[in-house]
Amino acid sequence: MEPRGTKRRAEKLEVAEPRNKLAYSASSLPTEPALYSGPFPFYRRPSELGCFSLDAQRQYHGDARALRYYSPPPTNGPGPEFDLRDGYPDRYLPRDEEVREGLDHLLRWLLEHRGQLEGGPGWLAGAIVTWRGHLTKLLTTPYERQEGWQLAASRFQGTLYLSEVETPAARAQRLARPPLLRELMYMGYKFEQYMCADKPGGSPDPSGEVNTNVAFCSVLRSRLGNHPLLFSGEVDCTDPQAPSTQPPTCYVELKTSKEMYSPGQWRSFYRHKLLKWWAQSFLPGVPKVVAGFRNPEGFVCSLKTFPTMEMFEHVRNDRDGWNPSVCMNFCAAFLSFAQSTVVQDDSRLVYLFSWEPGGPVTVSIHRDAPYAFLPMWYVEAMTQDLPSVPKTPSPTE
Repeated sequence: MEPRGTKRRAEKLEVAEPRNKLAYSASSLPTEPALYSGPFPFYRRPSELGCFSLDAQRQYHGDARALRYYSPPPTNGPGPEFDLRDGYPDRYLPRDEEVREGLDHLLRWLLEHRGQLEGGPGWLAGAIVTWRGHLTKLLTTPYERQEGWQLAASRFQGTLYLSEVETPAARAQRLARPPLLRELMYMGYKFEQYMCADKPGGSPDPSGEVNTNVAFCSVLRSRLGNHPLLFSGEVDCTDPQAPSTQPPTCYVELKTSKEMYSPGQWRSFYRHKLLKWWAQSFLPGVPKVVAGFRNPEGFVCSLKTFPTMEMFEHVRNDRDGWNPSVCMNFCAAFLSFAQSTVVQDDSRLVYLFSWEPGGPVTVSIHRDAPYAFLPMWYVEAMTQDLPSVPKTPSPTE
């Protein structure tokens, strides 16, 4: 005898099936966590394709000159005493946030390496190109209650490019950033200075200036479901003592957080902050986050290592916690939604995906300024046929 309710469930599935097939040709995408609670989707182990550096003047270099080396204080000595306020604001050179870089640095890397991509030129035509930070925002969307986002998408030579647009609310917040928040941002960078050396086996030098123009970026290849991905993200440092010196498994992410004194504070930390740390490090395959906990005076007095693959354990039994499967399933659904929405292959046409907490992802279509983001130099260079074939001389030559 059939178990009770099987027939009814089968009917429900039949009704739901066509609706699912249509979901991605719809004009909006829901974000409720319950809709994405299936099994963890396929995610290819990310492999590093290359890297680039940005110098103190924010100039691009196709090498690892900005890479720093993890150099924590000795574990046997007294705990760290890092003054995160030291050098603020006199030794602080913050990057000019009015300059909208879009995907430019990543596109420059891609232009210089498009001939060497594994899978040949055809691979890129089916891929999605973006920053890791944009994917992080997608991963955390089902659980985000505060900040909306906008992602501009353009299809060019088959490839789907995704570039974040600063929302009016985010811009207003940035321009009205309170002094305390500015100092907190500095403190995060200052912590990196205390934990990193310029060469393997070297010692950190916290006496210099903190210049946030400087960045080392890893370029990675992966695949989520049936979506090939090529993305880049900033890397804080590499650990010369790591079990494997193979990137990205040798990379370390550095974070600061408020020192916590009660189980409630830890609970909140695991639910909110650890979700963001997990998403940011899981995507590029960075194996651990080392956190410095600062006291109210701005001193880091303790360090704690959070292995990326163990972060979920802290919320696994919390009914108000987050679930990695939900994050990745939503991201995969968004990429499918974007792939089927962005139908025209035109570098000057932008499909703008917008999301505010509590609502679905919606789309609007725009041409040229202000949303078009693929620069002319990139479009023109990619249009001049791929690594040009030498011309065969004609008999008259």
